[in-house]
Amino acid sequence: MTNSFSLNATKSQTGLHLTATLRQLKQALLGVGWCMGLLAIGGHANHVLAQGPVKVRPADYIVAVVNSEPITNNEVQNLKLRLAKQVVPGSPVPDAKTLTQQALDQLINEKAQLQQARDNGIRIDDTEVDQAEATIARQNQVSKEELYKRVATEGLSVTAFREQLRSQLMISRLREREVDNRARVSDTDVEQFIQTQQAGKPSTGLSYDLNLGMILVAVPETASDKEVAELQAKALQISKRAKAGENFATLASTFSQASDKGANGGEMGLRPADRYPTLFVDSTRSLTKGDISEPVRSGAGFHILKVLDKKQTELSNTTIVQTRARHILLRVSNELNETAARNRLLTYKQRIQAGSDFADLARQFSQDGSAQTGGDLGWASPGQFVPEFEEVMARLRPGQVSDPLVSRFGVHLIQVMDRREVPLTLREQREMVRNQLREKKMEEMYTAWVDELRGRAYVELRDPPQ
Repeated sequence: MTNSFSLNATKSQTGLHLTATLRQLKQALLGVGWCMGLLAIGGHANHVLAQGPVKVRPADYIVAVVNSEPITNNEVQNLKLRLAKQVVPGSPVPDAKTLTQQALDQLINEKAQLQQARDNGIRIDDTEVDQAEATIARQNQVSKEELYKRVATEGLSVTAFREQLRSQLMISRLREREVDNRARVSDTDVEQFIQTQQAGKPSTGLSYDLNLGMILVAVPETASDKEVAELQAKALQISKRAKAGENFATLASTFSQASDKGANGGEMGLRPADRYPTLFVDSTRSLTKGDISEPVRSGAGFHILKVLDKKQTELSNTTIVQTRARHILLRVSNELNETAARNRLLTYKQRIQAGSDFADLARQFSQDGSAQTGGDLGWASPGQFVPEFEEVMARLRPGQVSDPLVSRFGVHLIQVMDRREVPLTLREQREMVRNQLREKKMEEMYTAWVDELRGRAYVELRDPPQ
């Protein structure tokens, strides 16, 4: 079967497939570039749209200066409100002082990065901001006009919203240039990992997924031996309290001095173990789910770690779930606007629910190259389609038909036909390992780079935010 969605197609009438790499294995490993910048902004915008209205405080003042640029109290308080709403439901919300400091630190880091971006000649024109807006609208399945209305209800003007997008695009472009493009993983790195794993050696820590909770007792670089000993004693006391049964998340929100100030109860998220610092992996290797480590010393201070989850993942047994779907695509044009296309596809859906055959309607009306095969897209792996299409497809049960959805190619109606689990080929496994190793390198390099950038900046703290 051939259609415009084939991985081997040299000409695509829809372009819905992404480049055929193993980026699809994990959404977090899609690669970092301009498109990823937009996706990240899309996620940020989804969060912004979920916020309550931000109250403007009439008496504003400067709380910090980064090089020559001020940070105002209003900026800190507005970000503080958003951070409070990012806390996972059920987790303790950090106290106001912690949230305030977290917001201030984030703004200082962003200012430093934006200044570096401008110094490096990075500019984002209005066309790129327009494209970012269009991406966000598609991901929220709303028109641009509706997006603007929602932004307005959250207390943001369109101009302010667009400037936020411009800033995030600049930071994304800077990170790509200064960090991501320099993260290299050689074939030797990949082969060494595979050989180590196949030999049954656990030293790499890459053979399982891990979710850690972390409390950091920070140690200043200028701390004396006595101060270090006092901080170590504090960390030991926190560890004992956690082991005695106190809620780890509450302890994290109270005591942690990590960059997130213990937000989300110190939870760092389930990820391949290779994406954690080697120190953390080595310190928890012998622990099981629910166990808590002794304080572990790093350059930042003393870490208390809790194993929230640990799942073995053997490379040789790695599988992915493939989906077989079909769709009807209507392209938006001067003759058929988006609203009309949606309404037409809703009519098709009603006909299908009344007994009409999806494939017959696709052959008659779809404007995609797959129309001749009844809209059948064949078996597809995760990440093979553009995100807005795949996110909807992934939520459908076999036999279920979606509502009309908008992508960069037009408006779609999707039906999932079947799903299956298939093993990865050796080539795919190697690509997955390469992506994991590169992701770890990028995260470590980015953290170090931001710390260095902030260290070079002149930061003057003035009146504390309140």
